[in-house]
Amino acid sequence: MRSLSSKSFFGILAALVFAVALIGIAYKYVEQRMRMRMHASVAVGGDVERGEAMFIQYGCGSCHALSDVRTATGNVGPPLDGIATRVIIGGHLANNPPNMEHWIRDPQQVSPGTAMPDLHVGETDARDITAFLYSRAK
Repeated sequence: MRSLSSKSFFGILAALVFAVALIGIAYKYVEQRMRMRMHASVAVGGDVERGEAMFIQYGCGSCHALSDVRTATGNVGPPLDGIATRVIIGGHLANNPPNMEHWIRDPQQVSPGTAMPDLHVGETDARDITAFLYSRAK
């Protein structure tokens, strides 16, 4: 039986260290995402997963871009990545869950003439979309 050369040994060791580090990074990413989703659900009182489905169903992505969401490639409204960390929404509302829900449900009442259309989003759908958006801090 042949023994490994020191060059082969260190190559294998480096590959193992790299694989362990990569697994650790992936684990931290998933853990952070789960924590953000849980925090958003509790803070808003909505269902993050359902909110993503409603975001897609209402066609929000036809006007707004949002990374990692299919169909969210629009360029009419602002991109929504990091919306949870913004101070203002809708041009002049403080960024908090009730205001976000109000903006989603009745943008024309909040800011008459805004480009955001009134899509007749129901209360539960608006709460779930808000939870989804708040889970997307970055």
